[in-house]
Amino acid sequence: MPLDTLPVLSLKTDKAQFAQEIGDSFRTFGFALVKDFAIDRDLIDRAWRLSEAFFALPDAEKRRYHDPAIGGARGYTPFGIEIAKDAKHHDLKEFWHVGRDLPEGSPLADASMPPNVWPDRPEGFREVFDELYRQFDATGATILSAIALYLGLDEHWFDKAIEDGNSVMRLLHYPPLKDLEGEAIRAGAHGDINLITLLLGAEEAGLELLGKDGQWISASPPEGAMVINVGDMLERLTNHVLPSTIHRVRNPNAARAAFSRYSMPFFLHLRSDFPIKTLPQCVTPENPDRYPQAILADEFLQQRLREIGLKK
Repeated sequence: MPLDTLPVLSLKTDKAQFAQEIGDSFRTFGFALVKDFAIDRDLIDRAWRLSEAFFALPDAEKRRYHDPAIGGARGYTPFGIEIAKDAKHHDLKEFWHVGRDLPEGSPLADASMPPNVWPDRPEGFREVFDELYRQFDATGATILSAIALYLGLDEHWFDKAIEDGNSVMRLLHYPPLKDLEGEAIRAGAHGDINLITLLLGAEEAGLELLGKDGQWISASPPEGAMVINVGDMLERLTNHVLPSTIHRVRNPNAARAAFSRYSMPFFLHLRSDFPIKTLPQCVTPENPDRYPQAILADEFLQQRLREIGLKK
C-alpha cells in the first residue's frame, strides 16, 4: 500500500474483505476513507446549512450556550479555547457539541455526560442533529464490528463496550483568517482521545495526517466518502497495533483565507465505566504490553481534557 495515498473503501464490500481492508488501512495509516455508509445525504445537507446558520449568529448569543463548568461536553465552546496537547497556541476554531441522551436514572449521568443543550435558533436544529447523531452512532458501530473481526474478536465484541457510550458529535467552524503569518493554525497537530472518529468531508481542504516517514499527507475525502481514524483509546486497547495517528488542519493559502471552513466529526467513545485493558492477542514478545494497568474510559478522557485546555 503506497504510503502517500489512502485507499477509498466501500461498506458494500463483503464483510470479511472490508474488515481486512479497513484493518490494513488503520495499521498502515491510522486512517481510512470509507464510502457507501448509511447516513442520509439530505440530512447531511440540512446539517451543513444549520451549522453555518448557527455560527453566523452574534457572538453574545452563541455564548449563552457556553458552560465552562462542563469542559465543552455539551453546547458551545468559543473561539480560542481548545489547544492541542503540548502546543503553544490555541486552535483557530469554535464548536458545538451534541452528546448522547441517557435513559432516565442512568448511573452514567454526571458532569462527563450532562444533558444536551439546544439553541433557540436556527429552527430545526435539534431535530436534525438528534437524527444525525443517531445515524453516526449506528455507522460507527458497523465500523467497530469490522475492526473486531480484524482483531480476531467476535464481531459484536464492541457492542456492550459502547452501549450508552460518551460519544460526541462536534460541529466545527474555522473562521476566515486575517493573518496567515502567525504560528497558530486552525487545528494543531494532535491525536484524538476516543475509539474512532468519523468525519464528514469539509468543502475547504486542510486535513492532513503525519505519515510514518514524517511527511504530512492530505486526508481530505472524495465526494461521498468520510474519513475514519483511530483514536488514543483504540490505540491503547490494541497495544499500538492500530495506531492513533497525529493529524492537523493546516491554514489555507491566501486565496482561500477569506473563506470559513466547516466540518462535522463524530467522536465515538466507550462507556464511561469501561476498563481499557490491553487485548491479549495484541501482546507478543515483539510487542510487549505497554499498559499493564487498566484505566477506566472516563479517567482517560478527563486526563486528556485537562491536557487540551477544556478542563482545569
